[in-house]
Amino acid sequence: MTKRENLLALLRREPYEEIPVDFSLCPDLVEIFREKTGGQTDYAAYFGMPWRGVADIRLPYDPEAYRKFYPGGLKEGSSIDIWGVAHEPGSEAARHMTYMRNPMREMKDLKEIMAYPFPDFSKGDASHQKRQVEEIHAQGLAASGNMQCTIWETAWYMRGMENLMVDMSCEPEIAAYIFDKVTEQAIIRAQSFAKAGVDIIYLGDDIGMQNGPMMSTDMYRTWLKPRLKKVVDAIREINPHILVFYHSCGTVTEFIPDLIDCGIDVLNPIQSECMDFAKIYRTYGGKLSFHGTIGTQTTMPFGTPQEVKAQVWKNLNIAKKYGGLFVAPTHLLEPEVPWENIEAYVEACREYRVK
Repeated sequence: MTKRENLLALLRREPYEEIPVDFSLCPDLVEIFREKTGGQTDYAAYFGMPWRGVADIRLPYDPEAYRKFYPGGLKEGSSIDIWGVAHEPGSEAARHMTYMRNPMREMKDLKEIMAYPFPDFSKGDASHQKRQVEEIHAQGLAASGNMQCTIWETAWYMRGMENLMVDMSCEPEIAAYIFDKVTEQAIIRAQSFAKAGVDIIYLGDDIGMQNGPMMSTDMYRTWLKPRLKKVVDAIREINPHILVFYHSCGTVTEFIPDLIDCGIDVLNPIQSECMDFAKIYRTYGGKLSFHGTIGTQTTMPFGTPQEVKAQVWKNLNIAKKYGGLFVAPTHLLEPEVPWENIEAYVEACREYRVK
């Protein structure tokens, strides 16, 4: 099997040959990787990761056009993304983390919201996507389109979480307008990836907190589930065989049946600090595949290399019945993670006997 064939078979809970590896490194760890490998720059290639990302629709925009939504000004070194959300640098201790500013925070009524310049991806350039998919496939790798922050997060990044929660309860016409505009753009982006031939589309919104869900299931089913389903259905219209990932940090156990209803194939990350993978797998292992499960708040930064290996093998053994576990660290690996633990994770995947 190629790495692409192996990954897709694993995720479809079909026979596969090897355990693939996957992780993301923070800038500090990228520098350590370069030191450890004599100047290598591509850790995905170095460690043989089975997939590569395809760039989103390219849509030129002028970040300066959004500065008027920050009358108090922004810190030097701030950036403004395509949605108009500002990202301010933190202190030196914050490293790569930034502070988000919400351009719609002070808006009081629907008229102001409707005047906001949402991006229009239908006017963008997607001509690179098919070529990138073909290049990735030529390497024997799976091609993915990353659309995390699909609806909920994109919406609250613009409006502010507290404001949007209030809108959902007290100003439903405002919440509906923002969610619908974001969903409309998500569909355009998702269908563009699908037309280009990607194998995987990665959706997601953080709907869990460390100690429970971020909202009630009723609120989720009213506001977010129908819109997520529209995005997944739009993908399936183009290619019913694409694998759809969904990411949410925190505790999302209560939402799993709804995510399955929406057509999600793979759930990430199953955050081990607050979700019980064994229990979840017993309940949903025949209906859903999983990506993650190795804690980045616990095992990866604070475990020994032997403990990292033991956790990888434990989770793979849990998934023996149906398969479907793409075992990996649950989040970006931060500076506290010892390099030896990253090597131990890779070794554990390489050493595990699939059959």
